[in-house]
Amino acid sequence: MNTAPQSLRRHIAIFGRRNVGKSSLLNAITGQQVAIVSPEAGTTTDPVNRAMEILPLGPCMLIDTAGFDDEGSVGELRNERTHKVIEQADMALIVMDQASDLNHEKTWLDKLQRLEIPTVAVLNKTDALENIEDAVEQIISTLKIEPVTVSALNHDGIDELRKALAHAAGDDEQTSLTAGLVKPGDNVLLVMPQDPQAPKGRLILPQVQTIRDLLDKGCIVTCCGVDTLQQSLDAMRESPALIVTDSQVFAQVYRQKPESSLLTSFSVLMAGIKGNIDVLIEGAKAIDSLTPQSRVLIAEACTHAPMSEDIGREKIPRMIRQRFGETIAFDIHAGKDYPTDLKKYDLIVHCGACMFNRRLMLSRIKRAQQQGVPITNYGLAIAHLQGILPKVSLP
Repeated sequence: MNTAPQSLRRHIAIFGRRNVGKSSLLNAITGQQVAIVSPEAGTTTDPVNRAMEILPLGPCMLIDTAGFDDEGSVGELRNERTHKVIEQADMALIVMDQASDLNHEKTWLDKLQRLEIPTVAVLNKTDALENIEDAVEQIISTLKIEPVTVSALNHDGIDELRKALAHAAGDDEQTSLTAGLVKPGDNVLLVMPQDPQAPKGRLILPQVQTIRDLLDKGCIVTCCGVDTLQQSLDAMRESPALIVTDSQVFAQVYRQKPESSLLTSFSVLMAGIKGNIDVLIEGAKAIDSLTPQSRVLIAEACTHAPMSEDIGREKIPRMIRQRFGETIAFDIHAGKDYPTDLKKYDLIVHCGACMFNRRLMLSRIKRAQQQGVPITNYGLAIAHLQGILPKVSLP
């Protein structure tokens, strides 16, 4: 669990004013000196991430942020980065060190509740408060939420805070990657071309996650490359119940697959677990509405150095241009670099988002919907462009 990928960890963001002890609280929860602590307000400038396991929540990513009351031109930049953390927050802590003037806290709590992000209020520095009960009552009266009382300095109340986090999280585990596609004992064939984009000596994350998901279900998993697909099929006693392929070879695998075998791709499976697959399917169909004057955003979760025949930067643009003309414009945004204003785009084609948690991908989908821009992902876009989307099995 300590080596769980960042994208599979529950992201817990810590918000509050400057110098309320957010960094001290992060250190107390993790039991390590992760964040720099100083009595000077504004010590934390950029979000600080710390991966750890919090029982009974499991693997988590704690995110310390700058104070949301920061001022000045630099303070505005810090506040902007703090706001961006909301997009990936599965849960939130709002930290206070006193109960007077809770306007900032109320604004942020209202924002988090509108986004349906489970939030725990924390009254910190109780070691320095003269009347803790009065402070708690004032917070309840103003924010309509009961805080957990802690002293990050003395580590008082940290166990109670962990329990409060577990209670607020509830049961929100991610759905299985292959939900509804297989049952125990099924033979499943994974077609995994090892092109120049694949990391040397390793499998890419969606492939690893799919293998683990299938093994957990009690399936019999066989892996092969594109060149050995037919040989692998011939070696199997019966046709596989499901074939999962790299989206780039969708058409080739579809031509070779047995009629009884279901077919999907790693990217399609990621669409099911990372985002709203119905919205992404409609986004794929919107490709038909592109014109030679259209502009398309290619959004990648990771920031790898692109190589030749990159799927997002070269292959998908080439497929679209072959259909609609060379004048279609493409913009590439990678990692956390995602435009706020999407209205200039006619379509967004996103990667599978294996490096993002579900909350962050859903926030991107929601932003596109709010601005009326269709959004899809690599696998669904390729399946539609190749005319086989209706024949692809969806999780």
